Amino acid sequence: MASVHREVERKYEPSAHTPLPSLDDLPDVSHVGTPAEQELEAVYFDTSDLALAAAGITVRRRTGGDDVGWHLKLPAGDGVRDELRVPLGRAKTTVPKALRAAVRVHARDRPMAAVATVRTHRTVLRLLDSEGRSLAQVCDDNVTAETPAPAETGSVTAWREWEVELVEGGTSLLDAADELFLRAGAAPAARTSKLARVLGDRVPRDSATTTAALRTGGPAAAVVHARLCEQVAELKLRDPEVRRDVPDGVHKMRVALRRLRSALATFRPLVDQEVTEPLREELKWIGGVLGDARDAEVMHGRLTTVIARESAEPAEPALAAVTRRVDDELHATHRSALTRALEAMETDRYFRLLDDLDHLVADPPWTPLARQPANHVLPGHVHHDWKRLRRHVAAAKQATGRAQRDERLHEVRKAAKRTRYAAETLTSLYGRDARRLVKATKRVQSLLGTHQDSVLTQALLRQLGQAHLDGDNGFIYGRLHA
Repeated sequence: MASVHREVERKYEPSAHTPLPSLDDLPDVSHVGTPAEQELEAVYFDTSDLALAAAGITVRRRTGGDDVGWHLKLPAGDGVRDELRVPLGRAKTTVPKALRAAVRVHARDRPMAAVATVRTHRTVLRLLDSEGRSLAQVCDDNVTAETPAPAETGSVTAWREWEVELVEGGTSLLDAADELFLRAGAAPAARTSKLARVLGDRVPRDSATTTAALRTGGPAAAVVHARLCEQVAELKLRDPEVRRDVPDGVHKMRVALRRLRSALATFRPLVDQEVTEPLREELKWIGGVLGDARDAEVMHGRLTTVIARESAEPAEPALAAVTRRVDDELHATHRSALTRALEAMETDRYFRLLDDLDHLVADPPWTPLARQPANHVLPGHVHHDWKRLRRHVAAAKQATGRAQRDERLHEVRKAAKRTRYAAETLTSLYGRDARRLVKATKRVQSLLGTHQDSVLTQALLRQLGQAHLDGDNGFIYGRLHA
């Protein structure tokens, strides 16, 4: 089982002979611990095309020091990384399963092998407050690194590095240390990790990024491309959360999938549909697989709330039996659905979808329309989605019977969602006007989402109500259904 640690640190590049400045006057620091010397070795693993390094991710096998083991570091913001750790074990060349799963969205079905070995002579100084709590640790590292043949940079490199990492201190301590180190002559590190420094220009640029300046007079392609890059990056962020069963991970991954599908639908005339329509179908497929797991989560939460509201006496035996059955049924349903989703996320079909998304954002198949000014092209496509939403609303008003009404309201919700996502794409251009449309359609989506959840809950209660034949109280299910 991997443990998770959030790492907040800053790195600096002093010269080989720059003395480490005194740390005693940093805020809240009462005294500095005795320097501790460590000899560390880290072997870094990646795919042959350095897919992990391109995403700012590192996987290493560390020996020496006080954090021996396998470490996976994931970007979590400026100067912040989430570190997953697993015990060292006996394997030296095979990345542990828990860490492979966390980077599967990047490595996919490609093997990982050693790409660099970094050896560090480290001097550690702990910054302590008046009560002896560790606020931060400062490391003075002398680093030697090498890459295995036949790497293009297959040579030994060496440098010095300072690092300050928070333990129980606050960011004000980091800021003060930053000023201190800069005054001492050190420069902020140009790379976020030792591996990035070793690999240098060999690291490819992540395809799911864009630096295009968005403006109303600029090409429509730039705006749509920014949206696609944003959501491909979001998908890659959420995939590991689903694999680790992080709360809300399934929901957030499905939202990214829906936003991608919606963008490819709303702005369909701007891209080659022979490329994007098959992609939309594959996005729909994996979203549907994840949907069963999400539905079970939602139903469990909703029924738990309903049961709590109905419970005048927590110890009521009949209600307790119903609660147990609901928990058992929905936990089993969720686990089964999540297992199916995880199996789908290990298939060649899913990995090729990820490859196709990478190709899409790296080299979008634009049509001539995409080169026209954004303010001439894009609002009309959002307006088209708005009119589509209004047609669904009109159809819902004409519904006859409850079943037809529920079905048509569900279509209204989906149309509101698509309009909302389209408006989100234009917020960088139209600011408040676009945000107002986002807010309005989100409100419709939320209200109808509650209604749809109610419809599904009632259907589930009718199913579970049959349980009275097995000894549960059918009357309780009737109360909940009402």
